[in-house]
Formats: sequence, C-alpha cells, structure tokens
Amino acid sequence: MSYMTIRQIRHEMCLNKLRELGCQVVSIQGVMFYVKYTLDELKIEYMYHINPDNTYYLERIKPYVVSAGIMESEDKVVNAIIIDIEQFKNAKHSKNFKAFIEVDTELSKAVRAFEDLYLYYNISKEDTELIKKEINNVMKLLREVKDRSNRVFFKKDPESF
Repeated sequence: MSYMTIRQIRHEMCLNKLRELGCQVVSIQGVMFYVKYTLDELKIEYMYHINPDNTYYLERIKPYVVSAGIMESEDKVVNAIIIDIEQFKNAKHSKNFKAFIEVDTELSKAVRAFEDLYLYYNISKEDTELIKKEINNVMKLLREVKDRSNRVFFKKDPESF
C-alpha cells in the first residue's frame, strides 16, 4: 500500500487549482509537469520540474519560450502560471496583441541566434561589444516605450523594469 506524502498531497491540490482554471496537466514520471491552457486560438503552455533540492524550475514554452526561474514551492509555481494566464487574457484585448506575439517570437529567435553565434564561432571582442551596444539600445527603447504607455495590469509588478 502506498502513502502520499504531505508534499505530494499539497502538489496534487495545486494541480487541481490549475485544472479548475481550465488547464490540462500531464505528469511525466511524477517529476516533470506539462501544463496546457487555450485562450481562444492562443495556446499557452508551461513545463516545470521538481529539482533534487525540492525547488521547482518553471518555463513558459508557448506562445514563446521564457524562463520563469526557480521557485520554492508548488504554490508559487501555480500562482505564477495563474498570473501569467491572467496577463495574457488582459493583453489579448489589445489591438496590437498579434504584433506583440510576433515581436516576442523574433526576440526569442535572436536569443537563440546569439547563442549559436558564440557556441559555433569565434567572435571578436569588438563584435561582441557591437552586439552589446545594440542590446542596450533595444533596452533603452523598451524603457522609453514603457514610460509613454499606460499600465493595464496591476496584480503583479514587472520584474525587468
């Protein structure tokens, strides 16, 4: 006869919160979890796994890949997913939503291209500095756009500004 630990019970309760929200949750050998949510035609998907130190690593894999990082508890994972879905529901009302997804997808491709660049090629210090300068310019532009835009989501503060 197998017994569930308190941690397993707590995790199962968290999974039930996600299911109540409308998510499909797939457990992969009890240590990795795939969470799917559909918002109209937009698919939002997450992967998280339990680390050996009983922390959780969460990342969104659709509509574009972004790491949410390491979290200390199941509750924090579930709350991060719930907030993320709420943010997408809110952003979906924007007339620029499709363009936003396209830009973010292109940024994700740029990150991958940069990784390929330094893993496969010997890049000079000058070229590295040139790329860094352009990234700083993009970050400056993002801050400028933020400063002249109206904030529309208040349940959580931005992590990057």
